[in-house]
Amino acid sequence: MSTLALAVRDSSTMLRRNLLHARRYPSMTLNLLLTPIMLLLLFVYVFGDVMSAGMGGGADRSAYVAYLVPGLLLMTVGSTTIGTAVSVSNDMTEGIIARFRTMAIHRGSVLVGHVVGSVLQSVASVVLVGAVGVAIGFRSVDATALEWLAAFGLLTLFALALTWIAVGMGMVSPNAEAASNNAMPLIFLPLISSAFVPVDAMPGWFRPVAEYQPFTPAIETLRGLLLGTEIGINGWLALGWCLALSVLGYFWSKSAFDRDPK
Repeated sequence: MSTLALAVRDSSTMLRRNLLHARRYPSMTLNLLLTPIMLLLLFVYVFGDVMSAGMGGGADRSAYVAYLVPGLLLMTVGSTTIGTAVSVSNDMTEGIIARFRTMAIHRGSVLVGHVVGSVLQSVASVVLVGAVGVAIGFRSVDATALEWLAAFGLLTLFALALTWIAVGMGMVSPNAEAASNNAMPLIFLPLISSAFVPVDAMPGWFRPVAEYQPFTPAIETLRGLLLGTEIGINGWLALGWCLALSVLGYFWSKSAFDRDPK
């Protein structure tokens, strides 16, 4: 069997293993998924009229739903990948990785299984949150099929990038609790992005923090694709962040995985 065929076979086995774990222990995924859903419902039904009026759209809750949903979709990606960091940390600390090292399997298949499984879970979570958004009034009537495909591709690329970062965090964490704490910026960063209010409405000293972090360009690009707003350079910035985070996370994870266990 060729090296490529061996890698594909072993990666598929590790993917099935991780998906089975997610199915048998769904509490982590459900807890992380509830965060963006609860924020979506809270900001729409409690703060929706006030937030819309403050943004100059009048007391129009439906306008704020359209503004909010793209940001919450990307926040869903960030929250879902926290489960990946916890899962990887459990594997590293419970001895199963040491067991895998002694077996005749492709070394990279363990990481690939975690990454692909996490991306699939992120996509499924985004679809669920998106369905909740549609149920409460989100509409994208002007987006073409190509723009919808581009939006889905952006969400998938962003999920891949954050997943590699989460895998690296899980690799270097001493336990699952530490992995969960280390991955908290993946939920915190969307809160200080343009997900809830425009960057222009923020204090001047804080705008660069919100504007140049990874989530804001991706959110503005997603809004442009789905709602027809101006994208500008945000599309290139979002792709650049996805590429940079993927490369960083890959080499970080690979270095930590190849390191000899203590």
